[in-house]
Amino acid sequence: MHDTGTAPQSAPAPEQVEEQTEAAQAPSKHARRFGLPVATCLVMGNIIGGGIFLLPASVAPFGTISLVAFGVLTAGAIALALVFGRLAERDPRTGGPYVYAREAFGDFAGFLAAWSYWITTWVSNAALAVAAVGYLDVLIPVDEHKWTACLAALTLQLLPALANFAGTRYVGAVQLVATVLKFLPLLLVAIGGLFFFDSANLGPFQASDDSPVGAVSASAAILLFSYLGVESAAVSAGEVRDPRRNVGRATIFGTLGAALVYLLGTLAVFGTVAHDKLVGSTAPFSDAVNAMFGGSWGGTAVAVAALVSMVGALNGWTLLSAQTPYAAAKDGLFPSAFGRKKRGVPTVGVLVTVVLASLLTVYNYTAGAGGVFESLVLITTFTATVPYLLATAAQIYFLVSGQGERVHRGRLVRDAVLAGAAFAFSMWLVAGSGYAAVYQGVLFLFVGVLVYAWMAARKQRAATSHA
Repeated sequence: MHDTGTAPQSAPAPEQVEEQTEAAQAPSKHARRFGLPVATCLVMGNIIGGGIFLLPASVAPFGTISLVAFGVLTAGAIALALVFGRLAERDPRTGGPYVYAREAFGDFAGFLAAWSYWITTWVSNAALAVAAVGYLDVLIPVDEHKWTACLAALTLQLLPALANFAGTRYVGAVQLVATVLKFLPLLLVAIGGLFFFDSANLGPFQASDDSPVGAVSASAAILLFSYLGVESAAVSAGEVRDPRRNVGRATIFGTLGAALVYLLGTLAVFGTVAHDKLVGSTAPFSDAVNAMFGGSWGGTAVAVAALVSMVGALNGWTLLSAQTPYAAAKDGLFPSAFGRKKRGVPTVGVLVTVVLASLLTVYNYTAGAGGVFESLVLITTFTATVPYLLATAAQIYFLVSGQGERVHRGRLVRDAVLAGAAFAFSMWLVAGSGYAAVYQGVLFLFVGVLVYAWMAARKQRAATSHA
């Protein structure tokens, strides 16, 4: 990694030393800090869930101009990844955006980052599990009855949770295996598709009636949230070996790897499936495999790959769901139970996440309120960007808050440009959420304000009683 734009701290704070040495002080055969390969897989696995298997059909109505949107979004995501790498070099503690926002702007900003990120993780877990049932049904008929489907969704949430309860050693192993298994079929289509590529299948460059800028923006709105997860290594920095070095590298490698798979996979599907068929496809990768090799086995192959992809994403997101509350609990901003670890994992955070996600899943199946559930999922696309905005704003604050004279001016300008680009990318994510999601997402944040008031009062009372 390059040098950060801010001068390194002469000595870490006491709580930082405590966080960095926690694993060393409490060794366990079940707890193992992540090396660069596993940290990279965590980033890639969390960025790429199941959406990749539908993306080519989702953007096909706009034509191949959607590939331009991919390029713009990839540049923004890489800028965000670089900023997270710089911030992790400065402060490599578990919690990522929470830690950076709190250091720059105080407890309240830190709490908002933690609260919004926590909402994102457990609602997203419920959504992933429900979506995975659709792919599981291709292999095993579970979707014929709502209770069978509900049980399958709950099981798909429970299995990754059990890996987390077993310890970080097993979380890393599952993540590594899942990432390898899901990338094999994706790379088969992405690379194999080049040998079957037919430009006649591409269709028009601009298939919609929108202007070029409008078409790019419209397709970008669909693709925007494909890059959520770039913060994964930063959030779990306390579990990464040599985090000042490896968090930034894992974030960049993971983001670039995901971008490469997205771009090549979409391009390969565009070139192997006729445009008029792709626009109405519900399984574009299956259609691509069938077009490449004949037969109808592509649906089964893609269902297996998608299922593995989603279980891997559930495994990684379950860990992340506990990491930010863990960091906040250590500072007295979340209930203290969230701040306890066993086998390297904040088990209470994992348990609460699984319970909340399971309740939301059961509600989805019993109420039959698909529209309500989809709205909740859309809200998470807004809540996920709140930590991004606060983290990039924190980096801008660190760069211009009187520390400029202590760094090389060229580095200051470079890092300021990166932070500005990452902030703009985060704002674009918010805009892409839509009015309804932003409106409802703000209501979720305001509920958090009440929780913060309660926790801050308890923290103040404890401090007064010990004074």
